[in-house]
Amino acid sequence: MKAMSNDHTPLLAHGVCGLSADTAVCDIGGSDGTGEASTPNAVPRKLNTFFGVIVPTVLSMFSIVLFLRTGFVVGHAGLLQGLVMLLVAYTIISLTILSICAISTNGAVQGGGAYFMISRSLGPEFGGSIGLMFFLAKVCACGVYVLGLVEALLDIFGQDPASSSALRVLPQGYWYTVLYSSIVLLLVLVVCLVGAHIFARTSFLILLVVTISLLSIYISPLAVTTPLNFLITHQGHGNQTLTYDASYTGFNSTTLKDNLGSGYTVDYSTGKVMSFATVFAVMFTSCTGIMAGANMSGELKNPSAAIPKGTIIAVLYTFIVYVLLFILASSTCERTLLAQDYGFFQRINIWPPFVTIGIYCSALSAAMCSLIGASRILHALALDQLFGFPLAPAAITSSSGNPWVAVLYTWGLAQCVVFAGQLNAIAGLVTVFYLLAYAAVDLACLALEWASAPNFRPTFQVFSWHTCLLGILSCLVMMFVINPVYSSASIVLLLLLLLFLHYRSPTSSWGYISQALIFHQVRKYLLMLDVRKDHVKFWRPQVLLMVANPRSSCQLINFVNQLKKGGLFVLGHVKLGDLDTLPSDPVQQQYNFWLSLVDKLGVKAFVDLTLSPSVRQGTQHLLRITGLGGMKPNTLVLGFYDSCTPEDYFLQDPAFCESKGSGGDDFGVDLPSMQAHFPPVRHVESPRWLTPEEYVGIISDAIKMSKNVCLGRYFSQLQGEGMGTKTDGAERIIDVWPFNLLQPSSTSTASVDVCSLFLLQMACVLNMANRWRHARMRIFLCVKAESSDQGWVVKEETYRELLRKLRIKASIKIVPWDSVVQLYGQEQTQDPELEGLTKPAQALSEDFLSAVNSMLMEHSAEAAVRFLYLPRPPAHSSQSPKYLSQLEAVTYGLGPTLLIHGLTPVTCTEL
Repeated sequence: MKAMSNDHTPLLAHGVCGLSADTAVCDIGGSDGTGEASTPNAVPRKLNTFFGVIVPTVLSMFSIVLFLRTGFVVGHAGLLQGLVMLLVAYTIISLTILSICAISTNGAVQGGGAYFMISRSLGPEFGGSIGLMFFLAKVCACGVYVLGLVEALLDIFGQDPASSSALRVLPQGYWYTVLYSSIVLLLVLVVCLVGAHIFARTSFLILLVVTISLLSIYISPLAVTTPLNFLITHQGHGNQTLTYDASYTGFNSTTLKDNLGSGYTVDYSTGKVMSFATVFAVMFTSCTGIMAGANMSGELKNPSAAIPKGTIIAVLYTFIVYVLLFILASSTCERTLLAQDYGFFQRINIWPPFVTIGIYCSALSAAMCSLIGASRILHALALDQLFGFPLAPAAITSSSGNPWVAVLYTWGLAQCVVFAGQLNAIAGLVTVFYLLAYAAVDLACLALEWASAPNFRPTFQVFSWHTCLLGILSCLVMMFVINPVYSSASIVLLLLLLLFLHYRSPTSSWGYISQALIFHQVRKYLLMLDVRKDHVKFWRPQVLLMVANPRSSCQLINFVNQLKKGGLFVLGHVKLGDLDTLPSDPVQQQYNFWLSLVDKLGVKAFVDLTLSPSVRQGTQHLLRITGLGGMKPNTLVLGFYDSCTPEDYFLQDPAFCESKGSGGDDFGVDLPSMQAHFPPVRHVESPRWLTPEEYVGIISDAIKMSKNVCLGRYFSQLQGEGMGTKTDGAERIIDVWPFNLLQPSSTSTASVDVCSLFLLQMACVLNMANRWRHARMRIFLCVKAESSDQGWVVKEETYRELLRKLRIKASIKIVPWDSVVQLYGQEQTQDPELEGLTKPAQALSEDFLSAVNSMLMEHSAEAAVRFLYLPRPPAHSSQSPKYLSQLEAVTYGLGPTLLIHGLTPVTCTEL
């Protein structure tokens, strides 16, 4: 499944971000639902810091807690614990605000608020999953505010048998509460469909009303005659009526002293006993509005300046208001009044309608702010196409830029939330969602700080990685203190969303913070990887595979991927040319095609390309410069040089065959362009890129540079190495011929040279790979059975002891080859290591080569792959054609064969 079908989707659209929102040209979406990117400034930005940030943030943080839950907090927790809760909550949001300010001042901020900041900082997977979680938090918060408003309405107009007031006409009950909530939510929907800018203007009037209500509360203790006594009734279990006597004493030291400590009791709205965690969960809903201004980022004139300044001012203002209100309530009201009447401010006010109007205005504005903020997040998610078709309609906007479909989506989900029926019942869930979103913002800032990216230069500098980390830990701890079940479920949901987006593999031009962090860590560990501390016990093959044309080399690429055993694997390619005669480097344009090939094959390989006048010189370059620090190739793998016509793997593998609906990858490389980029395979009459002398010269160069060399032949016949193949190799056989078959004298001794041990090690490494782990390994020892000294018996025992010490599971096969040796001509007395350099290549007869080939065919015909000893190349280039013809004759018709010349000690018998 692909998130995008081409590179023109809004997710991939990018540009240069201006210093202000008015000049920004990196808007995240368009003004319609067609999926096409909009032109810059399609939606006009109208709001300044005060109207766009301070006003909605203050109103969201006041919400219903200010008027309806101050008594709940102080009555249950007491003044001291209430202030501790307030301090903890504001510490958490203050740490998050520092992160918000840092991110929002590091570039132009577009629509989507918190989602925009997180996604552009952490990448699509984290941004999309956390953005959706934050959207759900805003939806639940909207439901909380609507339920709070209905609760306030029923306190005044709800039917009460104990009251004779003519105003109490509204029936009460669960379904009536849902009905009233739905009506209020419908009113909120109508306002939000009109447009955010109109709400922002009217919200200032709402703030004035709320401020007047607050002033009336502060003035009331001075104007109201005290004491006042109240009779409070509640409906208990089994239609039992509970009655409480409560008093308002005015400013009184005894009242203050009695309210200092906690007194957790039953919450009359839910019938559950309260605790620090449950009261904190309700109180924290007053702190969930710090991003109200950030969520309006799409309508702000200068969001990078307005968001930090406006948010800080709003938070400081609300903190002072809450502290004063807590002290006022605990100094003037008995605990019974606080805990048994959450709307007590109306009872003690100089004119109760002041408080009533304040409650209605604050709750209604907070609900509208949440609905608008949530719809903007959903709209941004839809424009980025992270979740595909289900959210696609939410990208549609009106002619004025209002995302009305996203507003309808949000309203529908909020309608589901109000079925909870009670504010306190869902306060814990809302708080957990918000804490998770705040932790994500802190994580985004922490990741940017730890990545040490030069372009992370926020103008707001009052933060550090310590504040970010402390913010994350504080949020997570409080989540589990409030409700471990909700917290665990929200984290599981977040992980599922992460996996979903990772499976969809959306790509973007936003940048991936994971790449920056990986680079930072890899650089650090590469510096720690000291080549001087290498030890043979920890040796592993680090392979440079030279590929002329991947069309004919895919099977060999897949095979080497199994052979690397967690080591470095690099695909090398030499582009013939001279940079002096070219206008630009042609190699840079090819990397995407090669990397897409690696993705298509599913191999864990790097790609290194170079431009050189000759393949031999280019290979030298790659052998020297490929890799970094302690991760450099120690083994060169080449395809075999023969006259066989190569097969086109692209025509055989369905993954490379174009089918209906096949699209490109996430980096703009589709199948037709990949097919066109890599040229067709060489025909018989086509000229060769390499001469025999140059090919053998590459082998000689690698040996001079102390690199091990492997030549792969007939790997186009190897089956079961593709990405989708499921096999454990139980039916496969690995054959190893550990001696130089072109020098019979090397097989006459029981000693084993470095090259032979390297062959054994490479075969063992292959046997440890997933697709070969159950393959049988056979080692063939060529002996002279007719010899009178019976030296082959000693040789066999020596090898069995060697295999035991090296912990290699393999069977030993004895192969008499007296008839083959007789065709060799004469015994050689020189050191086998030097014979390949000194013996003339033409001394080997065709009969001898044919006999060696027949012996291999006879004993290794059923093997899946064969490991043969590769002799050293001749010292003089004039003998290169003969050298290659000998190798070709020996391996002719064998099937997949790897000729290996090893120089590196790779085995260890010690612990």
